[in-house]
Amino acid sequence: MATGQVLFHRFYCKKSFARFDVKIVAASSLWLASKLEESPRRARQVIIVFHRMECRRENLPIEHLDLYSKKFSDLKAELSRTERHILKEMGFVCHVEHPHKFISNYLATLETPPELRQEAWNLANDSLRTTLCVRFKSEVVACGVVYAAARRFQVPLPENPPWWKAFDADKSGIDEVCRVLARLYSLPKAQYIPVCKDGKPFTFSTRSADSQSQQPPKEVPLSPPANNNANVSNTTVAVADVETEGAKEAKIKMALDKLKESKQSDDESKSMPTTDSDAREEPRHKSKSEHRTESSGEKSKDRDRERERDRERDRERAKARDRDRGRDSDRERERDETERDRDKVKDRGHRSKDRTKDSAGGHSEKSRHHSSRGMILAFHEVFNH
Repeated sequence: MATGQVLFHRFYCKKSFARFDVKIVAASSLWLASKLEESPRRARQVIIVFHRMECRRENLPIEHLDLYSKKFSDLKAELSRTERHILKEMGFVCHVEHPHKFISNYLATLETPPELRQEAWNLANDSLRTTLCVRFKSEVVACGVVYAAARRFQVPLPENPPWWKAFDADKSGIDEVCRVLARLYSLPKAQYIPVCKDGKPFTFSTRSADSQSQQPPKEVPLSPPANNNANVSNTTVAVADVETEGAKEAKIKMALDKLKESKQSDDESKSMPTTDSDAREEPRHKSKSEHRTESSGEKSKDRDRERERDRERDRERAKARDRDRGRDSDRERERDETERDRDKVKDRGHRSKDRTKDSAGGHSEKSRHHSSRGMILAFHEVFNH
């Protein structure tokens, strides 16, 4: 509850009550506060509760809010949209520090009676109905609440040295907090005053619609154009002064008829050619317009032709590139084939050389073998003899 009230006050420090409805902003603030305080609630729960409270406040029969109706879907969309507005205005910095957490510590330090703690807590809750939460720090509001509760129960607090200096507060801030709270309790019970242009949400109330329909409509005098004569303005003023509805309708019809007649006369006077020169100027204008249309048509044709030529050039360039690429690939293939043939020829030459060497070595070995064998036979023959 306290976090939602602080968000509410912070939002309206920057935005107008006439642009954003108080009731939908209150619901969105409470919905956002439930998320910030880690106790989230669904949008439908917030909408249903606010709808029932609104019906009770206006003494209306509590009607069931259909969750599949257009009214509920509109309220849900408005709730999420207003929540985005709140977050945007705060720059998504929604940290809230309440004076409640300082009250118990301050009173325990000052050693005050327990009833003073409850009174200070109640004053801290009531301070959220004012703008103290956006004007002062939480420590200052807590000191002001403690001071007001002590004055009410006539509990003395140490003033030598002053007790508020130990809690980072000053006497002027404490006095202002007490003054705002005293003024709050002197005011009568708050009443809702509709100032938003969009109307009331959360209710199917027909009372407000009936009250608005019963209010007399504002009489807005018809503003005649500058070219009309003074009689038309006199008739419009007379229309505004007449009270009965029949006379109003009759006067308004007469004024409208006169306005139409004056406009028709002005149009006829403008359309009538005054001299022969005006009549001659018409075909000239027509011829100029025809020339313009013809020139524009020729320009468009020329542009189309240029575009077609550019496209043909691009196609020819692409074909030439493809051809060059094909030629390059053919040349590379021929080079690869010639290199392969050269490698094959080289391999064949090396193989033939190796074969000739091998053949020559074999013949020499054979001749050596035969010569050695002949020598051995000759030696055998000599020894035998």
